[in-house]
Amino acid sequence: MMLVQRVVDALNEQLISEFAASAQYLAAAVYFEELVLPELAAFFFRQAEEERTHALKIVRFLLETGCKPLIPATPEVRNEFDSAEDAVQMALDQEMKVTDEINNIMRIAGEETDYTTQSFLQWFVKEQVEEVDTMSNLLQTIRHAAGNLLWVEDYVRRNPQHGGQTAAGAA
Repeated sequence: MMLVQRVVDALNEQLISEFAASAQYLAAAVYFEELVLPELAAFFFRQAEEERTHALKIVRFLLETGCKPLIPATPEVRNEFDSAEDAVQMALDQEMKVTDEINNIMRIAGEETDYTTQSFLQWFVKEQVEEVDTMSNLLQTIRHAAGNLLWVEDYVRRNPQHGGQTAAGAA
């Protein structure tokens, strides 16, 4: 095993957050689907898949370093939201929490002089900057739309960071 147990434990703990985020984003996608907001629903379906992919990156890293990943049960998922703003605020809060967790694993890896894990986690550090920025921008857009979620739909559709098309890529 290439990693110290303290790092393995932290990475296995992170699997809970990544799989939970995937499930939570799926619940948000369902919420937006029920509101007949297909762009927001599609955005959150993509986010759910992306979070699952993050978890699988950690699983593969643990396996490649001779460690055993522990596939966790996930905490209860929130399925009800008061508004689109509430759903996106939940997503932003979740991304801030994950950012703190990734930073904590980086700190642990640093304390253990585990350059392998630090190198692996650099991708996650950069990804969290993007995730927080994306959710912050989406939340601000919802607030600016002042209740007109069709404007938000258009924003998501046209904005590449939300999986939409650029003007050059539009049909």
